This record gives sequence, C-alpha cells and structure tokens, in this order.
Amino acid sequence: MTEAEKTSDQGHFPPPRPAPTGVLVIDKPLGMTSTHLCRVVKRRLINGGSPKRVKVGHGGTLDPLATGIVVILIGKATRLCEKMMAGEKRYIAEIDLSRVSTTDDGEGVITTVQVPTPPDSDAVGHACAGFAGWIMQRPPIYSALKVGGRAAYHFARSGEELKLEPRAVEIKSLEIVSYEWPRLVIDVACGRGVYIRSLARDIGAVLGTGGMLTALRRTRVGRFTLDQAIPIEAVPNILTQPALMPVDLA
Repeated sequence: MTEAEKTSDQGHFPPPRPAPTGVLVIDKPLGMTSTHLCRVVKRRLINGGSPKRVKVGHGGTLDPLATGIVVILIGKATRLCEKMMAGEKRYIAEIDLSRVSTTDDGEGVITTVQVPTPPDSDAVGHACAGFAGWIMQRPPIYSALKVGGRAAYHFARSGEELKLEPRAVEIKSLEIVSYEWPRLVIDVACGRGVYIRSLARDIGAVLGTGGMLTALRRTRVGRFTLDQAIPIEAVPNILTQPALMPVDLA
C-alpha cells in the first residue's frame, strides 16, 4: 500500500473524540451506592463515544440508605473533588428515639429502648440546640473512615475491638422540622466530616433515650440544590458533552 493509499484509508476514521468535562447533579435513589452511580454514568459516557479511561468521580459519598444530591464530576472536573467535599451540605434526617442500632441506622442490629417518660418538645429542642456550632463527634464504627489504612467497618464486621476517637466537626445550623414521639425530623446544615448517624445517636444519648437514623435526604451540596438534580433514569443512555453542566458553573 502506498503512502497516499494509507492516508486515504486513514481518512475514513473520524478523529478521536476528546474526553468530556463537566458536572452532573444526581438525585440518588435509595439503595444505590455513590460508587455505583459513578459506574452507571461512566458506562453511559462510553456509550456516547467517550474514551474508556474517562475520569468519573463524586464530590462526597452518600450512604446507600440515603437519598438526595450526589455531584458527579467528569473529566477535568474531578479536580474539584476536594473543594466539593469541603463545602457545606444540608440534610433532612429522620430519627427514631425509641431504638438504637449497632450501625446507628437501619442496617445494623436494632434494639428497642425502654423510655418510661418520653421527652417533651422543650427537652428535645434544648438537646438539639446543644449540637449547633463546633462539636466533638465520634464517628460510627461501621463507617468508611480509615484506621491504619483499613476502613473502620472491616474491623467492626470481623469482631475486632475498635475505638474511634471523637473529632471536631461543625454543625452550621440544626432546626427541628417536626417531633412526635418517637419520631424526630431535623434539618441540618454542616461542614465536612459530619456523620448524621452519629448526630442521631448523640441526640438520643443527651435525652436519655434511643437514637438511630431511619431516613436521610441530602438537599444541598455547596451551591447545588435538589431543584437542580435529576434522577439517574433521566441521564441519557448515550451521554455526551452537551448534557453536562459546564465546570465554571460548578
């Protein structure tokens, strides 16, 4: 084959498509992990012609039992990961004050706590007010927090003794949405590193009751709110650059 023929033959192939860059704000469904959400988005980007090495990450994980905003970062936007994780987040959390759990949520072994006299609204309000500002919080032992290079939940699941030290975290605001024993619903804005499961546990401890998280919805991450989020079903199966939010808006 002559050089001219090679050139002509190569001309039949389109130039490689550049890797996309941008942001997707997803309303994560119940039961799905943030990592699986990233895999779904990556698969759809590849369906749209993106290279298999396209980078896809998230700006802060959300537990499988929680719903709400997960910010998916694509291509060069993955550089914003640390900034997103450090930003303010907001949640609506439902707490059961009559029960405790080994995981501080519905995934663990649950035990009912006998509470002869349930706390009234004033007592609950006073307890919640004590968690506003910078507090010392002990993370749940069933968490992805690294201890000696291993996630804490590995120790917990294998029955190894593990004591996590309290850490300073910031609760920027905490408002009671509703309270009717034993169900307490709160609206929390917080900084990085806060475990809402731990907050549920600790509110109960102050009240002398149980305390476990029964539902959690993330309503804001940084500047992104739920009205900007889309369900994963609305993400095109063939995902291309035009469907992504530009990085400058993130």
